[in-house]
Amino acid sequence: MSYYDDNAGELFHRYLDVKSKEVHHCWSDKLPVQPGLACDIGAGSGRDAVWLASLGWDVIAVEPSRELRTRGEQYSLEQQQASGSVSWIADSLPELKRLRALDQRFQLILLNAVWMHLPPAQQERAMRIVSELLAPGGIVVISLRHGPDQAGRFHRVSADELIQHAHNRALIKQHDVRGVPDLTRQEIHWDYLLFQLPDDGTGSLPLLRHIIVNDNKTASYKLGLLRTLVRIAEGYPGMVTRRTDDRVEIPFGLVGLFWLKIYMPLVLTHNLIQTPKADHAKQRGYGWAKADHFYSLQDLSPYDLRVGATFYGDTARQVIGAIRDACVSIKKMPAHYTTYPGSDRSVFNCETKGLRHSTHSWQITRESLQKFGTFSIPIDLWQSFSQYGCWIEPAINNEWVRLMQSWNFQYEISIYDRALRWEQGLRSTTVPNQRIQLLQHRGETVSCVWTQKNLARQKYAVDHCFPWSRWLNNDLWNLMPATAAANNAKSDKLPSAALLQHSRRPIVDWWERAYAQDEMLAQQFFIEAEAALPLLDGDDRSLVAVFHAMEYQRTKLRSSQQLAEWHLKS
Repeated sequence: MSYYDDNAGELFHRYLDVKSKEVHHCWSDKLPVQPGLACDIGAGSGRDAVWLASLGWDVIAVEPSRELRTRGEQYSLEQQQASGSVSWIADSLPELKRLRALDQRFQLILLNAVWMHLPPAQQERAMRIVSELLAPGGIVVISLRHGPDQAGRFHRVSADELIQHAHNRALIKQHDVRGVPDLTRQEIHWDYLLFQLPDDGTGSLPLLRHIIVNDNKTASYKLGLLRTLVRIAEGYPGMVTRRTDDRVEIPFGLVGLFWLKIYMPLVLTHNLIQTPKADHAKQRGYGWAKADHFYSLQDLSPYDLRVGATFYGDTARQVIGAIRDACVSIKKMPAHYTTYPGSDRSVFNCETKGLRHSTHSWQITRESLQKFGTFSIPIDLWQSFSQYGCWIEPAINNEWVRLMQSWNFQYEISIYDRALRWEQGLRSTTVPNQRIQLLQHRGETVSCVWTQKNLARQKYAVDHCFPWSRWLNNDLWNLMPATAAANNAKSDKLPSAALLQHSRRPIVDWWERAYAQDEMLAQQFFIEAEAALPLLDGDDRSLVAVFHAMEYQRTKLRSSQQLAEWHLKS
């Protein structure tokens, strides 16, 4: 990679001297009519990423060379399109660890002038990982370079071997053009191959349907586990602790925590039986619900059990005990008995650890939740939970209601709906409102992050940057000072990529003054951000890193939920 860093200036201008339409003319007519989410792996100068954005695509540009990436980011900002967007990630083949951590699937993956950098021994694995990133019906386009290589930087490539690797991953070859002359060098020519992942309904969704609808259930526990995992995958991607080619690991304590958040309203508030043998009056019938742990949480709400919350004394002991009990029962029951169709092989793997509470206080963090053990999920299921959670969860809840209605205890249908409603957030804006008032009391100007108007002269509101009605997140980083007019105009829309980038400085300035200068709020801010946003870790606790993670999450929400965008009118 040093060659590209050392020669970034020359290479950047060389790449831009050739137009994308000319480079890709032999296959560009195969682009899907409807733009979606694209990934440009080995994006270099950003030329192709910007071209795709001009056609309406939202593009994740992946580039390992720091110098090229810096120039590419600046170029894409200067050329920013109203129709599409470009976000950048530092990553490389074959692992693509950071890209995969976004838990997103792409309608288009472009690898232009990249494959020859991979040794032949890595090419099969690279194709396997790339194919897992494709959405059903998505296409991957790969160009292969042929010709002299005086610098010795490239490896042998073969179109026939590439086709075989793709075939092994169930990709269908849709386009194959060989010997395309290089536009600037007579001695170089290229092969262009386009493969498609069939949109035939195979994969994780039928497995999910089997578990939700067909799998034998004598209690709601399998549904409870699925809903728990959907909520974690959709809202807490930063909690992933390890990712392999095949599986994703998360803290077992997080699974136990969300189990409690789901069952507390059902059992403690609405008294809905979750197994025919349960006896709520005697606090019996659930192996995970102990009198001195789960039933002692009666005075807490599910919102109290949020990431970043701190507990003291007996309450800390009760919360830890309830999470531990939940983990033990999840391993013995739903995780053990949730198996692949026609098999006794478990879908989920988990390991518990013993945890005793001996300190005065205990805070819910990724690190503290890891001490309960690990929970492992097949990567294709995790991606489906993450990307399609807004559609999967209603199916789970509908089956849950049907299951409860099959038992002898009958309730009004409205009670089922209330009990299964996700109570993660109280839609509270108290803290940012207090910070706005404090800053104004000090004589500081607080401005709308979208319009930059002084809020002292306006009616103002605290706006959920990513709309609350579509993504239940009440974290500090997601709450922005805004004029009432801007907040009303934005409503349930997602800020466009251009608007979010335009508002970068006022957003980071707001975070700095409202939270970063207060030790306790700063800690809460970063704990929440690291749990809910992708590609953040404790090694880089910077506000700029949080902003970049917001950009990735914005792209994901737009793609997975098809949210309308808000473009601020001048």
